[in-house]
Order: sequence, then C-alpha cells, then structure tokens
Amino acid sequence: MGVLKQLSEYLYLKRKDPERPKSKWIGYMHGINRISLFLFILCLIILAIKLLF
Repeated sequence: MGVLKQLSEYLYLKRKDPERPKSKWIGYMHGINRISLFLFILCLIILAIKLLF
C-alpha cells in the first residue's frame, strides 16, 4: 500500500478498501496514527504562525 493512499485514508479523503481484513488491533493502530498525524499538522500550523508574526 502506498504512503499517499494511506495518508488519504487517515485524513478521511478516501474511503477504506472494503475487501481489507478487519482487526480491532489494526483499527487501534490506525486511530493512534491518525491522532499523531493531526497533532503534527496542528504543530506545523502553530509554528508557521509563530514564525510569521
């Protein structure tokens, strides 16, 4: 699976593959990855604002 495809699924830009096997542990892992990605993007925005002002 490509990195951009996975990122688009984390950011809810693309639907998940319905044929992919489901596991609650994989779901937990993807949830934690999604949270960390959102926090990273938020921190980048905050740093950009601080650098501009």
